[in-house]
Amino acid sequence: MRSSIPQRRAAAPLVVAAAVGALLVASPANANDATASGTGDCELVDSTITATAAVDQARTAAFTEYGDSGAGWTGGDSTYSLELEDGRQAWFFSDTFLGPVDDDLGRPLSTPFLNNSIVVDDGAVLSTVTGGTPDAPESIVGPTPEGNWHWVGDPELTKHGDVQIPLLQFEKFGPGMWDWGWKSNRLATLDGSTLALKSITELPSSTGVNWGSWTLAEGNTTYIYGIDDIAGVRSAFLARVAGGDLSKHWMYWNGTDWSPREADAVPVASYVANEFSVAPYRDGYLMVTQDTSEVFSTRIVAQVSCSPMGPFEVAAELYRTPETGLWGSYGNANIFTYNAHEHPEDRDGDSLLVTYNVNSFDSDELYDDVSIYRPRFIDVQLTVTP
Repeated sequence: MRSSIPQRRAAAPLVVAAAVGALLVASPANANDATASGTGDCELVDSTITATAAVDQARTAAFTEYGDSGAGWTGGDSTYSLELEDGRQAWFFSDTFLGPVDDDLGRPLSTPFLNNSIVVDDGAVLSTVTGGTPDAPESIVGPTPEGNWHWVGDPELTKHGDVQIPLLQFEKFGPGMWDWGWKSNRLATLDGSTLALKSITELPSSTGVNWGSWTLAEGNTTYIYGIDDIAGVRSAFLARVAGGDLSKHWMYWNGTDWSPREADAVPVASYVANEFSVAPYRDGYLMVTQDTSEVFSTRIVAQVSCSPMGPFEVAAELYRTPETGLWGSYGNANIFTYNAHEHPEDRDGDSLLVTYNVNSFDSDELYDDVSIYRPRFIDVQLTVTP
């Protein structure tokens, strides 16, 4: 599911069994597939991966205390992160609620709502960065003159220390509640110190791939992952740019080589979410994503490959989100979870930090309870057995 604040609608009960982190065993991926595609060979894809997971209590407490204070950000989704050049950690959110917060931990109906924001952790305190002014906050990347809005992708640092964020531009095409959709991919460049918007440029958008689900900088190359549905299967695609500047010329993985044509891009992974992560791990690559082979799945899984180009294959179940559905921790059929991914800058050996988002089909519930529309922070410990 795309990150969004859904409007009120009648929703069928979502019945999902909830579970906390448990020991979960993987089926190893097929190394021969990676070799056949010309993307190399590695021990990781032949290994058995097991995982234990638990709530990251420190980060959960920090964001809960800050959000409940009503001093700035009180909730949002996407939850990308980036270590800035000065060592601060910036957390990038798409749809965002700001304070105040009521004494009963609800949101006033007049609370500000933005389409994107940043929360900065300087190691001591959290603070919120938005556009506009403190008295009249706005999205960092505001709407177009036509009223189209932007959700963020995974940010990267430029060699000059600025921040580039892939953007998804959305538009309304009718009066109905769900009459909106993706329009184009764009790129925002922010000042690396102030995080103020410097410029917006257009990105490739000819095929319908939503680029920016994840970015991976390796050496002089930055890989850009995107998503599109192929015969009803949410699939990941891959592009790359030399030099680390996402505004430069893109090349696209066609299954065997790099092509200058966006239309040549082919899937490198299947059943991914709109947002996921890819990072080097051991002698291969680890993708963390919500499983979209099931509708409103509670499963967060790891896929592995020997190469950024894939093919990625499911290797382990990492966690089951306990909030989802009538039998979840909220006891509410409207609640669902989505868009899990890792934060590689916080990885410690085989220990991963993973976040996912929580939402409700009934937007009134997001005003009644501030705890719903916030990221969850999970520590995942992997064990790899060759």
